[in-house]
Amino acid sequence: MFSVRQKREIADAIQKVLRDTNHPELPEGEIHFRIHVQGDTYMSWADICNNGLMPNPSVNPHNEAQDPDSPSPAPAQ
Repeated sequence: MFSVRQKREIADAIQKVLRDTNHPELPEGEIHFRIHVQGDTYMSWADICNNGLMPNPSVNPHNEAQDPDSPSPAPAQ
């Protein structure tokens, strides 16, 4: 549902919102989280977790094509 770039931006924003709470039970380093976003159909969904858990995320070409700011993928060889 989201490109890798979009998921990373969403994860950064969530990390910031959580950090800004200054909650005493949050860890000093990266905050681990996972959210599920449901789209308008059963096939439209995304799981987003903190960036530290996904250093090398898999790329879904369909999701990348939906992001107008995502660079075009290299042609297959």
